[in-house]
Amino acid sequence: MVRPASNESIGRRNPRRLFSLGVAAAAIVLAPLAAASAEEAIGQIKTETGTVTVERGGKSRPAVIGDHVYRADTLVTGARSSVGVTFSDNSLMALGPFSRLSLDQFRFDPTTHAGAFDVTLHRGALAVKSGQIVRQTPEAMRVRTPAALLGVRGTEFVVRADGEKS
Repeated sequence: MVRPASNESIGRRNPRRLFSLGVAAAAIVLAPLAAASAEEAIGQIKTETGTVTVERGGKSRPAVIGDHVYRADTLVTGARSSVGVTFSDNSLMALGPFSRLSLDQFRFDPTTHAGAFDVTLHRGALAVKSGQIVRQTPEAMRVRTPAALLGVRGTEFVVRADGEKS
């Protein structure tokens, strides 16, 4: 009859196996934390009405108040829809109906307030109240539209881009 080995005898018989199991367990536990820190949220949806979606990684899903937004996300609003986002530098953005906005770049150092904030408004209306990035470096925020590239130096502005409503 074969007697099962106790945990204590497994470690004595094969310390490399025990070490390997420990490393594998640590990797499984820490993997989600590493993935989360690799892509930090840059803002949060504070208001939404109507049909609002977030496109991320080739997938589209409904936006909900409290959802985080990330660099490379695209926000899309439908008819009679709007969304308001607060970013980590305290910038506020609101999109009106039939809008499409890509969050191209966002870097922000909360200690120095240095950073960069670039978005592309493909279509629709965008209202902005800039935050700490622009206070530190006035030219750090840029808004691209199909017709122009705007270097933002003020603290509050509205931009409209006419495009297809598809």
